[in-house]
Amino acid sequence: LFRLGTRDAASKKTLLHYSANACLLPICSLYGMAVTTVEGVGSTRTRIHPVQERLAKCHGSQCGFCTPGMVMSIYTLLRNHPEPTYEQMTAALAGNLCRCTGYRPILDACKTFCKDSVCCQSKANGMCCLDQEEDLFDRKEKESARLFSPDEFQPLDPTQEFIFPPELMRMAENQPKRTLVFHGERMMWISPVTLDELQDLKAAHPKAPLVVGNTGVGPDMKFRGVFHPIVIAPARIPDLNVVKCMSDGLTIGAACSLSLMKDVLRNAILELPEEKTKIFYAVLQQLRTLGGEQIRNVASLGGNIISRKSTSDLNPILAAGNCMLNLASQGKRWIPLSDIFANGVGNNAIMPEEVLVSVHIPHSRKGEYISAFRQAPRRENALPIISAGMRVLFEEGTDKIKDLSIFYGGAASTTVCAKQACQTLIGRYWNEQMLDEASRLILNEIILPNSASDGKIEYKKILIVSFFYKFFLEVLQSLKTMHYFFNFLGVFFFFFLMIQNVELSQSPQDPVGRPIMHQSGIKHATGEAVYIDDIPSVDGELFLSVVTSSRAHAKIVSVDTSEALKEPGVFDIITANDVPATNEFHYSDDPEIIFYMICISQVICVGQIVCAVAADSYAHAKQAAAKVKIEYEALEPVILTIEDAIRHNSFFEPKRKLERGDVDKAFETVDHILEGEIHIGGQEHFYMETQSVLVVPKGEDKEMDVFVSTQHPAFIQEMVAASLGVPANRIMCHVKRVGGAFGGKLLKAGLLASVASVAANKTNRAVRLILSRGDDMLITGGRHPFIGKYKVGFMNDGRIRAVDVKYYINGGCTPDESVLVAEVSLLKMDNAYKIPNLRCWACACKTNLPSNTAFRGFGFPQSGLVTETWITEVAEKTGLSPEKVREMNMYKEDEQTHFKQKLDPQNLIRCWNECMEKSAYYSRKTAIEEFNKQNYWKKKGIAIVPMKFPFGLGSRYLSQAAALVHIYTDGSVLLTHGGIELGQGIHTKMIQVASRELNIPMSYIHFCETSTTTVPNACASVGSAGTDVNGMAVKDACQTLLKRLQPIINENPKGNWNDWIKEAFEQSVSLSATGYFRGYDADMDWEKGEGQPFTYFLYGTACSEVEINCLTGDHKNLRTDIVMDIGCSINPAVDIGQIEGAFVQGIGLYTMEELKYSPEGVLHTRGPDQYKIPAVCDIPEQFNVSLLSSSQNPYAIYSSKGLGEAGLFLGCSVFFALRDAITCVRNERGLKKTFALNSPLTAEQIRAACTDDFTKMVIGRWGSDLYLLWNTYWAT
Repeated sequence: LFRLGTRDAASKKTLLHYSANACLLPICSLYGMAVTTVEGVGSTRTRIHPVQERLAKCHGSQCGFCTPGMVMSIYTLLRNHPEPTYEQMTAALAGNLCRCTGYRPILDACKTFCKDSVCCQSKANGMCCLDQEEDLFDRKEKESARLFSPDEFQPLDPTQEFIFPPELMRMAENQPKRTLVFHGERMMWISPVTLDELQDLKAAHPKAPLVVGNTGVGPDMKFRGVFHPIVIAPARIPDLNVVKCMSDGLTIGAACSLSLMKDVLRNAILELPEEKTKIFYAVLQQLRTLGGEQIRNVASLGGNIISRKSTSDLNPILAAGNCMLNLASQGKRWIPLSDIFANGVGNNAIMPEEVLVSVHIPHSRKGEYISAFRQAPRRENALPIISAGMRVLFEEGTDKIKDLSIFYGGAASTTVCAKQACQTLIGRYWNEQMLDEASRLILNEIILPNSASDGKIEYKKILIVSFFYKFFLEVLQSLKTMHYFFNFLGVFFFFFLMIQNVELSQSPQDPVGRPIMHQSGIKHATGEAVYIDDIPSVDGELFLSVVTSSRAHAKIVSVDTSEALKEPGVFDIITANDVPATNEFHYSDDPEIIFYMICISQVICVGQIVCAVAADSYAHAKQAAAKVKIEYEALEPVILTIEDAIRHNSFFEPKRKLERGDVDKAFETVDHILEGEIHIGGQEHFYMETQSVLVVPKGEDKEMDVFVSTQHPAFIQEMVAASLGVPANRIMCHVKRVGGAFGGKLLKAGLLASVASVAANKTNRAVRLILSRGDDMLITGGRHPFIGKYKVGFMNDGRIRAVDVKYYINGGCTPDESVLVAEVSLLKMDNAYKIPNLRCWACACKTNLPSNTAFRGFGFPQSGLVTETWITEVAEKTGLSPEKVREMNMYKEDEQTHFKQKLDPQNLIRCWNECMEKSAYYSRKTAIEEFNKQNYWKKKGIAIVPMKFPFGLGSRYLSQAAALVHIYTDGSVLLTHGGIELGQGIHTKMIQVASRELNIPMSYIHFCETSTTTVPNACASVGSAGTDVNGMAVKDACQTLLKRLQPIINENPKGNWNDWIKEAFEQSVSLSATGYFRGYDADMDWEKGEGQPFTYFLYGTACSEVEINCLTGDHKNLRTDIVMDIGCSINPAVDIGQIEGAFVQGIGLYTMEELKYSPEGVLHTRGPDQYKIPAVCDIPEQFNVSLLSSSQNPYAIYSSKGLGEAGLFLGCSVFFALRDAITCVRNERGLKKTFALNSPLTAEQIRAACTDDFTKMVIGRWGSDLYLLWNTYWAT
């Protein structure tokens, strides 16, 4: 992401600043512009810009990979608006994604620049949300919550910003405009300056696309293999950039950006009478959520129209609004925009030689009403599932339809019109009878293809008729009030954080327990933090592109690389024959394989690596990889789902079982038994930095430097050494930092590092392998899909006496960590509840998908959701509230788990009670019940969920750790340890530990990198254990050094650190020490079903409130309160960031993130276009996090607790709040109480659960009353 500076074409004086995506914007389009990257905004070598400083000091950076993009979005906004509104700030961030922080600290940094606070004064009592919190938190608590000090921030001074380069200004003013032609290796870019010249070029090159923002052609070329030898760029033609206010509307040039269009429409709405601007408002409404700011800044109005994409947000409303197109060829002509959609994609309303010059958007008329609608997987920056534009004109003074237009996007291959329905309805009155007839006519006319790739046919049909119903209600409301309501207010996010105060006796110099900024925070914000692909090129370096299987289960008959070898820049092709030693790693019965081998005879998933192409550039390697031809012979069976695996008895061994009490006998004595099952989808890690490795042969003794993005360098070292057949001491593995991992950079990182190492060994050159997002998602797997089948016995009063549950997890094609995930899901399945009689089973299914692997939470987010589901169903069956059933069955006193490990649930109860109090649960529940009585089409829900999260890695050897500390003669300290910086702030915390132990300022201590050359045999940074175990090792090393220094300190107690170090050196005292921690005792006997696999327990509770739209299934996360027991926090800023980030990732798992596969096992959802993780718009509008006070943990360093994983499960409080809202809907409509909800609980599933006459209409069963009290509940 970068900022562009250019002159306004109209004024020729005004400078325009806008952000854009570097991966989309062609460099040829930047002629005459000033480009600023994050390095140009500020740096530690020059000055740090206030944006960079505040983002870092507000703790808005964790892994840091997304931070430069955040900086550029905020910086660009401030260049245009030095005192932005909060709405402008959140809009600027809508196109940015972060997987770590949960966005709260980023928004905190943004707020410091805003001139005003948009408040939620629409509350029923008219009070400000900030004032309303006074009764929940006293002032002392509020003051203790500050994680940063705004007084430390340097002011934003617009006069100190870089000026637009004078040479570019002179060039623009003095040089005559001329046609630009750029020649590349394979293509030519032509940028004309007149309309006549453009028409000549179009005639000469009829197949050449016209490119302005490259948001349509660019993705086609990058992701779909489309190639254009000639591209015409008309953005510099004045006729295509015109903006005119006419007496009958607005005329906007086809090359105008959507951002410019948005500003023009907004200004027109403010200046013109309301009656004339209804279409402007409807278009503006769509523009606010179309893409992100970076896309709208470059995407053109004309491109959006001409591409005729089915998923266009704009085309339906522009067509419905009677917009006109100005076309030019030999002459000029105007046609209605709706004409280009008359006969589908093959429409020829625009001749091949014609150019779209401008678009005319007319004023609305008296008696005319226009609305736009959309429903997408995510509210912002997501392509719509269905979009719609609707317009009705009434005969003057009546509600009789004079004209009607209804257009839909997403329903077919392009925008479609319900033309026959509209014609039939002319002359009808706007009433119930018309609604009934219109709904039938529209559904009959808009035919969705049965081959829809997204599989949402029924949902789309429901949206089609639901959108018309919303339009019906909006128009009805307007007819009654004669007022068209425009709302420009955005969402205001309010956050409250309560942290633990450090003891008054603690030294001011002691940093432990204080909210210290991330050690690399400033470098993240300035772009100076180095990730794998930032490492400068090595002379002669090669780039690797992998060739993967396109079949899920097949025999490879042949691999033809001849065409690939002819491609320019290709150096070699690497296959299994080039592996010097080990190609298969047998960690279980089924091997993990680097390269497919002919002798193995089969590939077992789509995405399995067959070979790799080494070339002099990534582009050449990718082009050549596409030329490798593989011939397959299909094999059976192809097992993709858990159900397939059960049917074919395809499992990894061993299967696991735990049992407590007499389950069968208990079922005989209970009052009720319920049975059910829940399906939980998988989840993509979506770390910001994809799998990355750079291997550099050192030229002698077969040594290699391996720079890799991994959680486990020692494992990488082991695998690379084994594949090359060299001792491990020849492989030096280095990790500076990782741009996110979440469990996804363990075994797969080792296999990919081995691929690159084999290539480097064969070519004797440095080799860089950076997976594209699509390849990463295809190859690596993610969280395990899960089916939980349960049988629960309970009493009338809600006490649960017996549970029998089976878990099936989709492991994929190789074992990876699947059996271990199954085991952990069993050990943690009880969550916070004591079940006296319990039997649970877990099976890892072997399928033909890429093997799934470790992911934050490691099985507990799935098994915990199953548990909370049957807890909720027990509440529904007994008529009790879910919170009462939870309280009743919760661990209450010193108890034993179902595997006979002791636990003290005191802090579990404290978290529950504090969250109840801080969230004002019961008063809000009453308010929600009242809201739901008053609203038929909107419902709120609330849920409070407890959590017990056991900490431990199962075996002592897995939690051992080592550290190395050097003190240099100038007093500076170099610290290293075996932990990996993944964004969790481990290096920051280790520096805090060393600072306390050595009693020196943190500024004296530096951490360089994690390397197998300094700390050998380090365990993986997994399971939230990094700080626990490495902290102990660092403490041990520092205490060893301090013990050596103590005699010198005693001799000169008034001396300073530098004096003591100098004296120690002169006395030949060693100033280097290793530290070691043996690990935690742990054991689990699966034969007996008992053990002590965990070291201690974390506890927490989350309360979430949501609001659903019953017509679309959309929902808003209104508020979340979290209370967490994390012991004594070493760094509350880092720890709260981990809680929030995990929680938002949990929202993604439970409500948003869907993985879609074809029947052949091909992953469809590859990349951010298809796979939606939470964005700024998805976090709770009020987000309150409190750390439990006075909590001690004798097992970990400084009484802290490892918390990185735990918070993810609390995201299910949103899932159950949604369930609560759906339950209210179903009860109100007299539907059966028992219903199943699966995860993720998407808008589609919510809408299906809110059964009404529209859903019945779609599936062919008409209800008795279509209107469902519409005249009473029109306020939707």
